[in-house]
Amino acid sequence: MSGVLPRTFALLEQGIAEGLHTGAQLCVVHQGRVVADHAVGEASPGVPMRPDTSLFWFSCSKPVAAVALAQLMESGRIGLHDRVADYVPEFAQGGKGGITLWHILTHTGGFRGSNRIRDEWSWEEVIAFACSAPLEEGWVPGEKAGYHHTASWYLLAEVLQRVDGRPYSRYVREEIFLPLGMRDSWVGMDRGAYRAAGDRIGVLYDMGREGAGSRPVGHWEGEEASAACRPGSNGRGPVRELARLLRMLLEAGAGEGGRRILRPETVDLLLRRHRDGMYDETFMQYIDWGLGIILCTRHPGQRVTSYGFGEHASIDAFGHGGMQTSISFADPAHGLVVAWVCNGMCGERRHRQRNHDLNTAVYRDLGLAPGGV
Repeated sequence: MSGVLPRTFALLEQGIAEGLHTGAQLCVVHQGRVVADHAVGEASPGVPMRPDTSLFWFSCSKPVAAVALAQLMESGRIGLHDRVADYVPEFAQGGKGGITLWHILTHTGGFRGSNRIRDEWSWEEVIAFACSAPLEEGWVPGEKAGYHHTASWYLLAEVLQRVDGRPYSRYVREEIFLPLGMRDSWVGMDRGAYRAAGDRIGVLYDMGREGAGSRPVGHWEGEEASAACRPGSNGRGPVRELARLLRMLLEAGAGEGGRRILRPETVDLLLRRHRDGMYDETFMQYIDWGLGIILCTRHPGQRVTSYGFGEHASIDAFGHGGMQTSISFADPAHGLVVAWVCNGMCGERRHRQRNHDLNTAVYRDLGLAPGGV
C-alpha cells in the first residue's frame, strides 16, 4: 500500500511511532478511480485496523445535516433564510428570534454558550438548553463568525424532525446513507448493528498533548455513545463510506450508479462561498464557509488553516474536519476525494500539523503539487 501513496502512509506510520494515534484509515479517489482504501495500525488493543472498521467522524458529520436540510429546501418545505423560530418557536428566547437557518449553517448565529451541554442529557434537554441560551453580547447575526460545534446542529436536526416527522437518525439513514450505498454509516447507530459489528468497532484514544501514553476516551466508547444521535458529531462508519458523501457532492448530487439525491443547482448552493473573508472567533483564524461545509481558505500570513486541506488544494476544494481526528474533502480542480480518520486525539496544535502534512502529502504522492511529485 505504501507504494501507492508513499509519503502519506509514511506519515501515518510515523504518527503511530510518535504517539499521535494507534491506527488510521485512508480513502483516496482520483478521477473516479479508488487509488487507496487502506488501514494501518490497530483499531483496539491487539485488533488490526481494517478498511471496514467503524470509526467516529466527529464534525465530518456536519455536511450530512447540510445535505438533509438541502433536500428539504429542494422540496419547498423550508427556506434557507427562514427563521429557526418559525419551526422551533421556543428558540426565540434570549434575543435569538432573528437567527435563520443560513446563520446556523454559516456559523454566524452568535449563541455559542449553548454548547455547554452534557453527554448524558436527553435530546429534549439539549434542545431546551440551546433554546434558553442568549445571543452573545454585541453579536449581530450574520455580521460576526464563530464556529458553533455542537448545539446548533441539534437545532437543525430538530427543524428537520418537526418538518419531516421522522427522527433525524432515521431520515439520514433512509434519504442519504442507503441511497449512496453507505450501509455501515450511521448518526445514531442501530444497537443490533453495533453488537453485530464486534471487533469492527474501533476505539478512540486520548493520546495526550505530548503523546505521553494513551487511554480510551470513555464518553465516546461503547454502545450508548454510538446509539445516541448527536447530529453534528457522532456519525460513524468506515472512512471509505464517508468518502462517498464527498464524492456525491463532487459529482453534483449523484452517487455511484448515477442515483441522484440532490440537484446540481442545490449542490452549487451548498458549496457557494456564503461566508467570505470573515474572522472566526472560535478558531481565531480566517475560514470561509459554504452551507455547513468548510471551503478552502487563503489568507495572507495564515499558512496552516485549522482543518484545512493542505498546501496544494485548489481554491475550490471543500469538505469538513472532525475534532482532532479526521478530514474529508473534495477538490474539483483535480477530481480528488480524500477522507481519513486517525483514532488518536493528540491536541489541537499537533493535530493541525498532522492534518496539514497528510493532506499535502496526498497531493505530492499523486503528482498534483506544483512541479509534480
